[in-house]
Amino acid sequence: MDFELTEEQQMIRKMVRDFAEREIMPIAQETDETGEFPWETIHKMAPLGLLGLPIPEEYGGAGADNVSFTIALEEIARACGSTAITLDVHTSLACELIYLFGTEEQKRKYLVPMARGEKLGAFGLTEPEAGSDAGATKTRAVLDGDEWVINGQKIFITNGSIAEVVIIAAVTDPEKGTRGISNFIVEKDTPGFRPGREEEKMGLKGSVTSELFFDDCRVPKENLLGKEGDGFKQFLITLDGGRIAIGAMAVGLAQAAFEKAVAYSKERVQFGQPIANFQAIQWMIADMATEIDAARLLVYRAAWLKDKGMRFTKEAAMAKLYASEAAERACYKALQIHGGYGYMKEYDVERYYRDNRLCAIAEGTSEIQRLVIARQVLGS
Repeated sequence: MDFELTEEQQMIRKMVRDFAEREIMPIAQETDETGEFPWETIHKMAPLGLLGLPIPEEYGGAGADNVSFTIALEEIARACGSTAITLDVHTSLACELIYLFGTEEQKRKYLVPMARGEKLGAFGLTEPEAGSDAGATKTRAVLDGDEWVINGQKIFITNGSIAEVVIIAAVTDPEKGTRGISNFIVEKDTPGFRPGREEEKMGLKGSVTSELFFDDCRVPKENLLGKEGDGFKQFLITLDGGRIAIGAMAVGLAQAAFEKAVAYSKERVQFGQPIANFQAIQWMIADMATEIDAARLLVYRAAWLKDKGMRFTKEAAMAKLYASEAAERACYKALQIHGGYGYMKEYDVERYYRDNRLCAIAEGTSEIQRLVIARQVLGS
């Protein structure tokens, strides 16, 4: 067992950390306060290859491995959760879906500009009546000549209104249940496709979360992704990778909270000495350090398995479950160590606490992860 990162992975970590500390971290507080999407940051990330890091070079990506992408997401989340979730959805969901299941023509037309960072992507799965139960999808697609006519609604879609390319799940055969769901590529300006309201969220305020509406939205027949009826299988496979990404994001937020807590405990003086000298604080910091390390190892293992082409459904669910919940404990303890100051927006730890909360919900709630793990273990 070799736990040492390769030279390339170490270089990517240094490059992304330097970029994040220079370009993202200084504006993270402002991004949270204003809720403005950080377009300038995204445009600066594109030339570095960050928007297509694990996508092969022949399709516009950087050709890095999934461990490297996990490291990059962790470093960006350490600086700003909103920027991390934007990158996560664009790369691990939208780009990945087209890379895994798209035709060569679809990859050339859509994946190449997305991986280069010239176009932003989104994935529309969740609906008012279809959250954890993705099989309850109501959005409908009917073939009419050489076009698919789509009608329905999506909610809680990250990058939804600003993405140039959206992949959406729709029912093509209601009689077949989950085997009657297909995925479609929809371009932003397609007639009949319009974004609805932007959601006001507890955290990740600098990311865009949208409603999407489809009213007789017509897309070319060739915009079907993969085979008709394979949509459910496609997004289950893709969500496994998405769970690794959310785990990496949680680790980054936890690491940021941990670093702030350690620094503050050394600076804050009470009863004539730094609070770092008190056992109560030391134990919280020890727990944070241990759980963050364990979470990181789980996330890296799942990414490594993906790189090896091995099955990683259980490991991805474990990584996402543990990392998101360990990060919540870390953010809670960091805020507690800061005391009253931690509750104030002047200090970053309250933002980390709010931003991390989605990690236990996105790409399948903690409860769904436990169900996935149990089924894998029990063989049911």
